[in-house]
Amino acid sequence: MLLHTLSRSPAHAALRDCLAVLAPGDALLLLGDGVYAALAGSEAAALLAASGADLFVLDADAALAGVRDCLMPQATLVDDDGFVALSERYSRQLAWY
Repeated sequence: MLLHTLSRSPAHAALRDCLAVLAPGDALLLLGDGVYAALAGSEAAALLAASGADLFVLDADAALAGVRDCLMPQATLVDDDGFVALSERYSRQLAWY
């Protein structure tokens, strides 16, 4: 089980590369421009939902991007403490940027 972090927009190859190894039981935290991948109704959101991984979005970044109220229902908003908790829950992390 891995914690993946994605900080690039869905148009960047990092999303495709992440999806290639993302597995059920893994978690994905979207931050920075990565929050756009969780926009409800988007192609990226459909791919993320199909991955079977647990999906988290950094609340502050979603708010700054103005997309907090537009996220797919499978996305769980987390604050900085939530990010730390995810890091503690998953012993390994893989950053995509």
